[in-house]
Amino acid sequence: VDGSGAPGARGDVAIKGERIAAVGNLESATSRATLDAGGLVVAPGFINMLSHSETSLIQDGRSLGELKQGVTLEVFGEGSMGPLSPAMKTEAQERQGDVKFEIGWTSLGEYLDWLVKRGITPNVASFVGAATVRVHEIGYVNRAPTPDELARMQRLVLQAMEEGAMGLSSALIYAPGTYAKTDELIALAKGAAEYGGMYISHMRSEGNRLVEAVDELMTIAREAKLRAEIYHLKAGGESNWVKMDEVIRKIEAARQSGLDITADMYVYTAGSTGLDAAMPTWVQEGGYKAWAERLKDPATRRKVASEMLVSSDDWENLMLAAGPERTLLVGFKNEALGPYIGKTLADVAAMRGTSAQDTAMDLVIEDGSRVQVVYFLMSEPNTTRQIGLPWVSFGSDASSLAAEGIFLKQSTHPRAYGNFARLLGKYVREERAASLEDTIRRLTSFPAATLRVSDRGLLKPGYYADIVAFDPATIQDRATYEQPHQYATGVAHVWVNGTQVLKDGEHTGAKPGQVVRGPGWKKKAG
Repeated sequence: VDGSGAPGARGDVAIKGERIAAVGNLESATSRATLDAGGLVVAPGFINMLSHSETSLIQDGRSLGELKQGVTLEVFGEGSMGPLSPAMKTEAQERQGDVKFEIGWTSLGEYLDWLVKRGITPNVASFVGAATVRVHEIGYVNRAPTPDELARMQRLVLQAMEEGAMGLSSALIYAPGTYAKTDELIALAKGAAEYGGMYISHMRSEGNRLVEAVDELMTIAREAKLRAEIYHLKAGGESNWVKMDEVIRKIEAARQSGLDITADMYVYTAGSTGLDAAMPTWVQEGGYKAWAERLKDPATRRKVASEMLVSSDDWENLMLAAGPERTLLVGFKNEALGPYIGKTLADVAAMRGTSAQDTAMDLVIEDGSRVQVVYFLMSEPNTTRQIGLPWVSFGSDASSLAAEGIFLKQSTHPRAYGNFARLLGKYVREERAASLEDTIRRLTSFPAATLRVSDRGLLKPGYYADIVAFDPATIQDRATYEQPHQYATGVAHVWVNGTQVLKDGEHTGAKPGQVVRGPGWKKKAG
């Protein structure tokens, strides 16, 4: 199944060095080694359009959670690991969780090169974060940049594009990303467009103002004259589920009119983020320390608590949309809070004898972090429908973890171990929400084309040999919300850049991962 969407065919694939040498009937060919993949689907390696493995790969470069699902390229986004100012480096060093490391880079390109030099199994790519360049120049304040500040932010975007960024990314429900107005995003996106990059966004709303958020994304695409993609397409909160019809209509009409709009998704009805998405963004201005200090003030706490109980168009209140009983606590920095992992916010509030609102504020203060949680927000019918859309690719929106070592100190969302296997097992094989060939197209050549990545995403001579061989009858996710640290099954073999990294389901020890760079790097190099 070659990634083009064409019907599958029986045949052979030959690898020479990093590249595919031939595809077809190669019975008469000779080689140093052969592998019988009879009964398996052989396909291009899968592309994760939203990976948060920036630090997990520092701890463990094998990327076992995703490798065992066939992922060969992880694309980082929403924010970015550079460019970093001295103050940002200090803050990042202080805020580290279980994974500890020295920050030996300043720019995004330097980070990617540093990561690969350490040794990683998958290929990696990254967007540059709109909020990252904002913090670099004006910190965490809620105001528009001055003309000089905006010009410096634009130069940082151009620099990141020249270093190989795929484009500009944003996460507009979180402070300080939410402080950026549309005109600021257009100005930064123009820098990405100058180098053939794209704009990709966790939109300003996935709930009450979902439709308006899609309109904003399209406005940015039109004004900046570039492609745009919606991160993890969803309608969050039961009252908003019906909006998906209008969103799909809008996107398909825009695509028909010539506007290049795409989306990606994960295949679960729960998302995962922090308790910052349960509180108004004004209380978070200035960064975590300022936020935590404000939460200690009784008058401020009362105001925050009251706003946490009210639906608002001004900020995305995920705890209200999910409810405390459907807000699952999965990650803490403070080991003393470890016993709360796997409990809901409602459970902990009852244990402590405090309201859900006060409990959330207390946990943020006590943990020294935003606290990682899972919110149950989406509908199964919408999820199934989105999986069949031809312009939707897939991203885990999670870190690739290993079911061992320090990763076991925290819980996580099952999508970290199961997103791609769940897609192919539950939704393609069992529910037939999409065909195998088109799903593989949207895991491979489609995202590669969206990103403007050349020589990847197809089983085609001359292309890099990023290849997966899996059993379509058995591929399946095993991770659950209760026990997420469980590897998917059914993927037998994986190659990255021509090197076998998974053999009979086990890691080979190889770490041939490279930086996959965006179109601006080629322009600079040329």
